[in-house]
Amino acid sequence: MALPKINVPKYKLKLPSDGRTVNFRPFLVKEEKILLLATESGEQDQIVDAIKNIIKECTDVADVETLATFDIEYVFLQIRTKSVGESVDVSLTCPDDNETEVKVSIPLEEIKVKKTRGHKKDLKISDEVAITMGYPSLETFVSMNFTDEGGQVDQVFNMSASCVKTISDANQVYDCSNIPQKELVEFFDQLNSKQFMMIQEFFETMPKLTHTVKVTNPNTGVESEVVLEGLASFFA
Repeated sequence: MALPKINVPKYKLKLPSDGRTVNFRPFLVKEEKILLLATESGEQDQIVDAIKNIIKECTDVADVETLATFDIEYVFLQIRTKSVGESVDVSLTCPDDNETEVKVSIPLEEIKVKKTRGHKKDLKISDEVAITMGYPSLETFVSMNFTDEGGQVDQVFNMSASCVKTISDANQVYDCSNIPQKELVEFFDQLNSKQFMMIQEFFETMPKLTHTVKVTNPNTGVESEVVLEGLASFFA
Protein backbone atom coordinates (compact mmCIF):
# COMPACT_ATOMS: atom_id res chain seq x y z
CA MET A 1 0.00 0.00 0.00
CA ALA A 2 1.43 3.36 -1.04
CA LEU A 3 2.00 5.87 1.76
CA PRO A 4 0.32 9.28 1.41
CA LYS A 5 2.17 12.02 -0.49
CA ILE A 6 2.60 15.32 1.35
CA ASN A 7 1.73 18.44 -0.65
CA VAL A 8 4.56 20.99 -0.66
CA PRO A 9 3.47 24.67 -0.72
CA LYS A 10 4.74 26.91 -3.54
CA TYR A 11 5.78 30.59 -3.20
CA LYS A 12 7.02 33.42 -5.42
CA LEU A 13 9.80 36.02 -5.01
CA LYS A 14 11.46 38.67 -7.16
CA LEU A 15 15.23 38.55 -7.78
CA PRO A 16 16.86 41.73 -6.40
CA SER A 17 19.22 42.11 -9.40
CA ASP A 18 16.72 42.13 -12.28
CA GLY A 19 13.25 41.81 -10.75
CA ARG A 20 12.35 38.54 -12.49
CA THR A 21 9.85 36.28 -10.68
CA VAL A 22 11.12 33.00 -9.22
CA ASN A 23 8.90 30.15 -8.01
CA PHE A 24 10.20 28.32 -4.95
CA ARG A 25 9.28 25.76 -2.29
CA PRO A 26 10.64 25.04 1.22
CA PHE A 27 13.54 22.60 1.40
CA LEU A 28 12.80 19.02 2.48
CA VAL A 29 14.54 17.04 5.23
CA LYS A 30 16.77 15.25 2.66
CA GLU A 31 18.03 18.66 1.42
CA GLU A 32 18.40 20.08 4.92
CA LYS A 33 20.58 17.06 5.81
CA ILE A 34 23.05 17.94 3.03
CA LEU A 35 23.21 21.53 4.28
CA LEU A 36 23.77 20.47 7.92
CA LEU A 37 26.55 18.07 6.92
CA ALA A 38 28.24 20.79 4.85
CA THR A 39 27.95 23.33 7.70
CA GLU A 40 29.39 20.83 10.19
CA SER A 41 32.34 20.14 7.89
CA GLY A 42 33.20 23.86 7.90
CA GLU A 43 34.49 23.44 4.33
CA GLN A 44 33.55 26.56 2.37
CA ASP A 45 33.23 24.80 -1.00
CA GLN A 46 30.90 22.18 0.51
CA ILE A 47 28.67 24.91 1.99
CA VAL A 48 28.58 26.72 -1.38
CA ASP A 49 27.68 23.47 -3.18
CA ALA A 50 24.95 22.72 -0.62
CA ILE A 51 23.41 26.20 -0.96
CA LYS A 52 23.52 26.03 -4.77
CA ASN A 53 22.00 22.53 -4.81
CA ILE A 54 19.16 23.64 -2.53
CA ILE A 55 18.43 26.58 -4.85
CA LYS A 56 18.51 24.24 -7.90
CA GLU A 57 16.14 21.76 -6.24
CA CYS A 58 13.76 24.26 -4.65
CA THR A 59 13.37 26.90 -7.40
CA ASP A 60 12.85 27.19 -11.15
CA VAL A 61 16.06 29.23 -11.60
CA ALA A 62 17.93 27.73 -14.54
CA ASP A 63 21.19 29.67 -14.20
CA VAL A 64 22.15 29.28 -10.52
CA GLU A 65 25.87 29.24 -11.47
CA THR A 66 25.69 32.77 -12.85
CA LEU A 67 23.45 34.37 -10.21
CA ALA A 68 24.95 37.33 -8.36
CA THR A 69 26.05 36.64 -4.79
CA PHE A 70 23.30 38.80 -3.28
CA ASP A 71 20.63 37.05 -5.42
CA ILE A 72 21.78 33.67 -4.11
CA GLU A 73 21.83 34.94 -0.52
CA TYR A 74 18.35 36.44 -0.86
CA VAL A 75 16.81 33.36 -2.54
CA PHE A 76 18.38 31.04 0.04
CA LEU A 77 17.10 33.23 2.87
CA GLN A 78 13.53 33.09 1.48
CA ILE A 79 13.70 29.29 1.12
CA ARG A 80 15.05 28.96 4.66
CA THR A 81 12.32 31.28 6.04
CA LYS A 82 9.57 29.07 4.60
CA SER A 83 11.39 25.87 5.59
CA VAL A 84 12.62 26.34 9.14
CA GLY A 85 10.85 29.36 10.58
CA GLU A 86 10.25 33.07 10.34
CA SER A 87 13.12 34.11 12.63
CA VAL A 88 16.73 33.23 13.40
CA ASP A 89 18.61 33.54 16.71
CA VAL A 90 22.12 35.02 16.58
CA SER A 91 24.72 35.96 19.20
CA LEU A 92 26.00 39.52 18.81
CA THR A 93 28.89 41.28 20.57
CA CYS A 94 27.91 44.62 22.14
CA PRO A 95 29.95 47.36 20.40
CA ASP A 96 30.36 49.52 23.54
CA ASP A 97 32.68 47.04 25.30
CA ASN A 98 33.43 44.60 22.44
CA GLU A 99 33.08 41.57 24.69
CA THR A 100 29.55 41.12 26.09
CA GLU A 101 27.51 38.76 23.94
CA VAL A 102 23.72 38.99 23.71
CA LYS A 103 21.29 36.69 21.93
CA VAL A 104 18.95 38.40 19.46
CA SER A 105 16.03 36.99 17.48
CA ILE A 106 15.84 38.47 13.97
CA PRO A 107 12.62 38.24 11.92
CA LEU A 108 13.87 36.97 8.56
CA GLU A 109 11.32 38.92 6.51
CA GLU A 110 12.96 42.14 7.78
CA ILE A 111 16.30 41.24 6.16
CA LYS A 112 16.41 43.05 2.82
CA VAL A 113 18.85 43.53 -0.03
CA LYS A 114 20.10 47.10 0.32
CA LYS A 115 20.86 49.01 -2.87
CA THR A 116 23.20 52.01 -2.67
CA ARG A 117 22.04 55.16 -4.45
CA GLY A 118 24.34 56.11 -7.32
CA HIS A 119 25.63 52.54 -7.77
CA LYS A 120 26.15 51.80 -11.46
CA LYS A 121 27.54 49.00 -13.64
CA ASP A 122 28.67 51.23 -16.52
CA LEU A 123 31.89 53.04 -15.62
CA LYS A 124 33.43 55.70 -17.87
CA ILE A 125 37.08 55.51 -16.86
CA SER A 126 38.37 57.99 -19.45
CA ASP A 127 37.10 60.08 -22.36
CA GLU A 128 37.66 57.13 -24.71
CA VAL A 129 37.23 54.00 -22.57
CA ALA A 130 34.20 52.63 -20.72
CA ILE A 131 33.78 49.40 -18.73
CA THR A 132 30.59 47.45 -18.00
CA MET A 133 30.86 45.39 -14.82
CA GLY A 134 28.92 42.30 -13.74
CA TYR A 135 28.37 41.03 -10.20
CA PRO A 136 30.55 38.25 -8.76
CA SER A 137 29.03 34.77 -8.77
CA LEU A 138 28.97 32.90 -5.45
CA GLU A 139 31.98 30.86 -6.60
CA THR A 140 34.04 33.98 -7.38
CA PHE A 141 32.98 35.69 -4.18
CA VAL A 142 33.89 32.70 -1.99
CA SER A 143 37.23 32.04 -3.68
CA MET A 144 38.18 35.70 -3.25
CA ASN A 145 37.01 35.98 0.36
CA PHE A 146 37.60 32.60 1.95
CA THR A 147 40.74 31.18 0.38
CA ASP A 148 44.33 32.14 0.98
CA GLU A 149 45.34 32.29 -2.66
CA GLY A 150 47.43 35.43 -3.25
CA GLY A 151 47.37 38.70 -1.34
CA GLN A 152 44.44 41.08 -0.94
CA VAL A 153 45.57 43.36 -3.79
CA ASP A 154 45.83 40.39 -6.18
CA GLN A 155 42.35 39.29 -5.13
CA VAL A 156 40.83 42.69 -6.01
CA PHE A 157 42.48 42.58 -9.45
CA ASN A 158 41.36 38.99 -10.06
CA MET A 159 37.81 39.75 -8.90
CA SER A 160 37.71 42.77 -11.24
CA ALA A 161 39.00 40.69 -14.14
CA SER A 162 36.44 37.93 -13.54
CA CYS A 163 33.50 40.39 -13.27
CA VAL A 164 34.13 42.74 -16.19
CA LYS A 165 31.59 42.13 -18.99
CA THR A 166 32.69 44.54 -21.72
CA ILE A 167 35.41 47.10 -22.37
CA SER A 168 34.69 49.65 -25.08
CA ASP A 169 36.58 52.44 -26.82
CA ALA A 170 35.56 54.80 -29.63
CA ASN A 171 35.91 52.04 -32.25
CA GLN A 172 34.86 48.75 -30.67
CA VAL A 173 33.13 46.92 -27.82
CA TYR A 174 35.24 44.01 -26.51
CA ASP A 175 33.31 41.04 -25.07
CA CYS A 176 35.42 40.06 -22.06
CA SER A 177 34.06 36.50 -21.86
CA ASN A 178 36.39 35.67 -24.78
CA ILE A 179 39.48 37.40 -23.34
CA PRO A 180 41.96 35.44 -21.13
CA GLN A 181 41.98 36.40 -17.43
CA LYS A 182 45.70 37.26 -17.66
CA GLU A 183 45.04 39.90 -20.34
CA LEU A 184 42.20 41.42 -18.29
CA VAL A 185 44.41 41.63 -15.19
CA GLU A 186 47.06 43.38 -17.34
CA PHE A 187 44.38 45.83 -18.53
CA PHE A 188 43.47 46.71 -14.92
CA ASP A 189 47.20 46.99 -14.07
CA GLN A 190 47.50 49.98 -16.42
CA LEU A 191 44.70 52.00 -14.76
CA ASN A 192 45.66 54.93 -12.57
CA SER A 193 44.58 55.07 -8.90
CA LYS A 194 41.54 57.25 -9.54
CA GLN A 195 40.29 54.92 -12.29
CA PHE A 196 40.81 51.80 -10.17
CA MET A 197 38.95 53.45 -7.28
CA MET A 198 35.88 53.50 -9.56
CA ILE A 199 36.15 49.70 -9.84
CA GLN A 200 36.58 49.32 -6.07
CA GLU A 201 33.60 51.58 -5.48
CA PHE A 202 31.49 49.36 -7.75
CA PHE A 203 32.21 46.36 -5.47
CA GLU A 204 31.83 48.34 -2.24
CA THR A 205 28.42 49.75 -3.21
CA MET A 206 26.93 46.69 -4.93
CA PRO A 207 23.67 45.42 -3.38
CA LYS A 208 24.02 43.35 -0.22
CA LEU A 209 21.86 41.52 2.30
CA THR A 210 21.70 43.79 5.35
CA HIS A 211 19.82 44.37 8.59
CA THR A 212 20.37 46.78 11.50
CA VAL A 213 19.74 45.42 15.00
CA LYS A 214 19.49 47.37 18.27
CA VAL A 215 21.23 45.65 21.19
CA THR A 216 21.34 46.65 24.86
CA ASN A 217 24.39 45.65 26.90
CA PRO A 218 23.05 44.02 30.11
CA ASN A 219 26.21 45.04 32.01
CA THR A 220 26.40 48.71 31.02
CA GLY A 221 22.81 49.49 29.93
CA VAL A 222 24.19 51.06 26.72
CA GLU A 223 22.03 50.64 23.59
CA SER A 224 23.93 50.27 20.30
CA GLU A 225 23.19 49.48 16.68
CA VAL A 226 24.83 46.50 14.99
CA VAL A 227 24.73 46.21 11.18
CA LEU A 228 24.68 42.64 9.86
CA GLU A 229 25.73 42.09 6.25
CA GLY A 230 25.83 38.98 4.07
CA LEU A 231 24.29 35.56 4.60
CA ALA A 232 27.01 34.33 6.99
CA SER A 233 26.11 37.05 9.53
CA PHE A 234 22.62 35.61 9.98
CA PHE A 235 23.65 31.99 10.38
CA ALA A 236 26.97 32.32 12.17
